[in-house]
Amino acid sequence: MAMFDDEPARKKTVHEIGQDLSLLSVGELNERIAALRAEIVRLEAELAAKGSTKSAAEALFKFKRG
Repeated sequence: MAMFDDEPARKKTVHEIGQDLSLLSVGELNERIAALRAEIVRLEAELAAKGSTKSAAEALFKFKRG
């Protein structure tokens, strides 16, 4: 809980890279795998969006030069 009302609540870390996994249950491991897979999908979508923006910008500049 935040000490003061105007402080944002901290988001609980789902997984920390490199942490000890030996104390986690099978269910907890599966939850973390699902969360990490969802994060990978989110990252890949952002990467694709940035790639298409870059391609559009490059095409525009090639058109102006040509």
